[in-house]
This record gives sequence, C-alpha cells and structure tokens, in this order.
Amino acid sequence: MTKCWTPTASLAALQARALMYQQIRQFFAERQVLEVETPLLAQAPVSDPNIEPMATADGRYLHTSPEYAMKRLLCAGSGDIYQICKVFRRGEAGRRHNPEFSMLEWYRLDWNEHQLMDEVADIAVLMLGLPSTPPRVMLTYQQALLQYAGLDPLQCRDVTIAECGQQLAGQDLSLDRDGWLDVIVSHAVEPALPRDTLVFVYDFPASQAALAKTRRTVDGHDVAERFELFWNGAELANGYHELTDVAEQTRRFEQEANGRPIDKRLLAALGSGLPPCAGVAMGLDRLLMQRLQVSTIAEVLSFDWLQA
Repeated sequence: MTKCWTPTASLAALQARALMYQQIRQFFAERQVLEVETPLLAQAPVSDPNIEPMATADGRYLHTSPEYAMKRLLCAGSGDIYQICKVFRRGEAGRRHNPEFSMLEWYRLDWNEHQLMDEVADIAVLMLGLPSTPPRVMLTYQQALLQYAGLDPLQCRDVTIAECGQQLAGQDLSLDRDGWLDVIVSHAVEPALPRDTLVFVYDFPASQAALAKTRRTVDGHDVAERFELFWNGAELANGYHELTDVAEQTRRFEQEANGRPIDKRLLAALGSGLPPCAGVAMGLDRLLMQRLQVSTIAEVLSFDWLQA
C-alpha cells in the first residue's frame, strides 16, 4: 500500500526550515523590528486581478498576503514590523508553487525601495546560506527587457509586445499588455539572468505599480517604484516604495476590483495617514528550495497540496 501519509519533506529539510526561521527572528531582533501577527481570514480579498484568493463558506477570504493588515498596523503607529505567515492563492500548484505557502513580509519607515533592496540583499545571503556576499546586479525593468528580450517595454506598441509574447509562449493567450510582458519576463528574461548573482530588477512600468508609488523619469516615462529579486532564475522577493495617497489607492482598487469587495478598512487607515515606508514580501519556500538546492517545492514542505 502506498504511504500516502508520509511527509514530502525530509527531516533535514524540516530542520533547515526551523533554522531559517530562527535566523530571520534574530536578524530583525538585532535591527529592532517588531514581529507581528495578523488574521489569516479577512472580509475583503486582495485587489490584484492576477491573484486568485480562496473564499470560505461564510464569505471571508484567506489572505494572499498580510500586506493590508500590516499597513493598518503601520497607520496605527506600530513602527517597523515584520511577519512570518502562511498565505493562500488558488490554483498555484506545481513544481515551484503550492496554493498554501510561507511568506516573510516587512516594512521600514522612512525608507525608499533602494534602501530596502540593500536589506533584502543582506537577508537573502543569510537565508540562502551563502558563505560570502555574492555579486549583485541592478537592472531597471527597461534595461532587463532590452538586454534579454530585445524590446523596450516603455516604448514598444502593444501589438509588438503581444507578438513577442506569443512567439515565446507558442500560443495566443488573449492577454493584455502587462500579461504579455509577464510572459516575456518569465520565458526570456528570468532564464537568462546571471547565475549565483543577486539580481534586482526595479522601476517597473507604472501600469504594474499595484500598491507602489510612481514617478516620471528624466526620459519622460512613468515608472513604479517597485523591485523584484531574482536568484538563479527564481523570483524571491517583491518590494515597493509604498503608496501613501488614499485617493490614488482608492482609484486603483476600483479599477482592479473586477467585482471583488474592496478593503474599506485599509482605505480608512490610509486616510488617517500611512507613514512614508517601503515594504517587501519574500517567499520562504522558494528561498529554502534554493538553500537546499532541490527542484520541487514539495521537498521543503512537510505535506504539499496533494498530501495535505
């Protein structure tokens, strides 16, 4: 009889996860960043149309990130905070995805995204178990796509981006401009990034700002003050210089809601004043995969989606 009850992770992987969490807590304790805990269930889901939340029978939602609740704490005067928690996203199951996964998220007051990138690099080195600091490459989103895909995402026409994405995907997926840009990044950019190097991609198109501030560059392009960290082809972190303008955030929520309820408690908190800050989320399971050099997320989970 098949042992359907056995863990998908080895004992060594479970021990490595425990050590990683100890290191995270020590890292932030030394920097006087407060650990917090927020609810897993919320009355409103994430607004991002590219993320599918899980709803419960009583009409609540398992959170896809602790971001909204943590920002309410920031508005209430918490100061610098971090959280280690489980998050849930419908349909994300595969070699590098599990619908239930672990996230580290933290916020630094009076920092911008470039200051936060330095700290992300520090903790990534620690979490990856590297003996020394690896090379670091900084690329704007525009530079990354020009270098590895041969197109300018800030100037190319929609049809040009769609044609490039269709060639890479091998099919027409009926995506919008940002959807095709995601295909190009995943198929052409991520696999070509330098190995054993912390690669930060920043200054995303303004249409991908989500909860980040935007600004106009000297070349006249609107960009989002947002970054992602990649290591050996895997995205490990996604960070923002956080938007504090409640009117602009309300406009984005209404534009992206697509029939979902909007988190009015977050908007009320932003209306009371979100302090200037930068925040970032890191996928702990992917970090552990890289640390242990395993190829599937099941190998770092006590029980994956199929065994849970």
